[in-house]
Amino acid sequence: MTGLGDVTRGRILFGGDYNPEQWPEEMWAEDVRLMKDAGVNSVTLGVFSWARLEPRPGAREFGWLDRLMNLMHGNGIGVVLATPTSSPPPWLGRLHPQTLPRDEDGRTEWWGGRQHFSHSSAAYRRHAAAITEDLAARYGGHPALTMWHINNEYCTYDWGDEAAVRFRHWLRNRYGTLDAVNSAWGTAFWSQGYGEWDEILPPRRAHYLKNPGQVLDFKRFTSDMLLECYAAERDIVRRHSPHTPVTTNFMPLWAGQDAWRWAEEEDVVSVDLYPDPRDPFGAQHGALVQDMTRSQARGPWMLMEQAAGPVNWRGVNHPKPRGLNRLWSLQAVARGADAVCYFQWRQSRQGAEKFHSGMVGHAGPEGRTFQEVERLGAELAAIGGAVAGTHSRNGIAILHDWHSWWAGAHEGRLSTRVDYSQVLTSWHRALWQGHLTTDFAHPEHDLSPYALVVAPQLYALTDAAIDNLLAYVRGGGTLVCGFLTGVADEDDRVRPGGMDARLRELFGIRTLHEWWPLETGESAEADGLRGTLWSEEIEAAGNASVEARYKGGELDGLPAVLRRGRAWYVSTLPEPHALRGLLARIASDAGVRPVLDGLPDQVEAVRRGDLLFVLNHGRESVTVHVPGTHRDLLAGATVEDELTLGRYGVAVLRA
Repeated sequence: MTGLGDVTRGRILFGGDYNPEQWPEEMWAEDVRLMKDAGVNSVTLGVFSWARLEPRPGAREFGWLDRLMNLMHGNGIGVVLATPTSSPPPWLGRLHPQTLPRDEDGRTEWWGGRQHFSHSSAAYRRHAAAITEDLAARYGGHPALTMWHINNEYCTYDWGDEAAVRFRHWLRNRYGTLDAVNSAWGTAFWSQGYGEWDEILPPRRAHYLKNPGQVLDFKRFTSDMLLECYAAERDIVRRHSPHTPVTTNFMPLWAGQDAWRWAEEEDVVSVDLYPDPRDPFGAQHGALVQDMTRSQARGPWMLMEQAAGPVNWRGVNHPKPRGLNRLWSLQAVARGADAVCYFQWRQSRQGAEKFHSGMVGHAGPEGRTFQEVERLGAELAAIGGAVAGTHSRNGIAILHDWHSWWAGAHEGRLSTRVDYSQVLTSWHRALWQGHLTTDFAHPEHDLSPYALVVAPQLYALTDAAIDNLLAYVRGGGTLVCGFLTGVADEDDRVRPGGMDARLRELFGIRTLHEWWPLETGESAEADGLRGTLWSEEIEAAGNASVEARYKGGELDGLPAVLRRGRAWYVSTLPEPHALRGLLARIASDAGVRPVLDGLPDQVEAVRRGDLLFVLNHGRESVTVHVPGTHRDLLAGATVEDELTLGRYGVAVLRA
């Protein structure tokens, strides 16, 4: 089993996507010189190079890539070599139109962009395997090769005819019989019963609401088909270079991939991360993605892509202020990244992303962006030996499950205002603002290492997951669940009573009478908090403690926050300060405290191994109390009890 440690070897990888085919070959030497100036030790090659490598069906033009691989090796720069299969050449779509995906209205998605492939197309898979086979045969033993990068940002859907055939095959494997499919999908409703397998289609455009069970399974199917594409290419490159680790890059909290399952198939877990520089919660968004990726990796992970400056897909694309790129890069390291990389090395002069920044921007090496990249490269080199390979230990786990997300997002839900990712973000933000560091976990994972487990929203839960939560509380753990948890089973079948009976008993709920979603601008007052988005008509059991009651309206006097022993249920989304206070109090009672006491609001403190990272996310200088004597590995200075950080300042402290 290989992993990221086989590549880093006591360093932090630093670099990014390098697309030299966009430039005259005479520039390559200049690129290498600047890379060495910046401390770049890793580049990703070939991500979007299929048309260059195979300009005509069956042709192979590897000469330019040979020269690049040799150039990188000769200058001590490792290569993460990508299979180019995320962006097929135009000839593939022209000669094999079945390789092009169809949307739910049957419209073809044509070449001219990227990701224009059908995951279910046999022709696409055949051609993708062929170019991957030849790449792996040629470069599997090359001394520059450090890692394989399969495809890029797997994110395509397909409702076409080949996808329909594969969907039926997937359903046969999952359920065995049509009767089981009909039962799982509840097809007795609206006369949807299927009598032949060929009657089943992907959930294409419908006159009214689609069958939620069918939609749920199609999301599962899509994740699995993309995973099949990844695994096929992974197995090819592994055959040629069995000791070279393999990765593909996730998009943060993307709804289309069950990343828990995907992570099990990767040697290295990597992610692309692009917070908005103008977002006041950009740092918290970064922390959420970093916590989730580290948890999927169960240790160090790879930041495959970030932006050195502005991106180009938002309505208004702002540059990063001076120091922010460094701050967010070191935040990723604090939260487990052993690789800090960018898209891309040199900013493109043509194409759809010519206004997406690069490590070398349009201003060239004299520009501020490259100067900041140089400084960061030197600092990562200085701390790499102390950081690489170390782990974090946190007392809190946030539960997250893609299948529950998919099930809860169906069209016929009670409130379209309830967005799972926003609820999840709200709970993580409350903990982050309370200076409480967290992991993420699947509801069926071993939760015993954690003193506190929070489940912001788990609409659909398997019996195994429910039994796991019950066992966790029986074992002495503290559990806090948000509204709409345990409503349905894995087939999106509503549990009797509107919440699983075992969970109702756990939380001390006698009856859940009704759900009361809230309108935009509407709130639900309760003791010590104001609820937003949602409320519930709950009758407490006699053995429950009502921690907060609704005040006024239809729910006057009924429980808003309920507790039975170490199990808490929060039937609304408290406003941010109230949720922060509630979770901080519960965490404290469970024995979990911030890394440092008395931190200013804009300061984040994270422990990784025996190092303490202190990060100032504000524009003003701050003084932080850090008891004891520490050595700041970035500044090379001794810190006695007190630390001053300037705007976007970072310290990496060793006691």
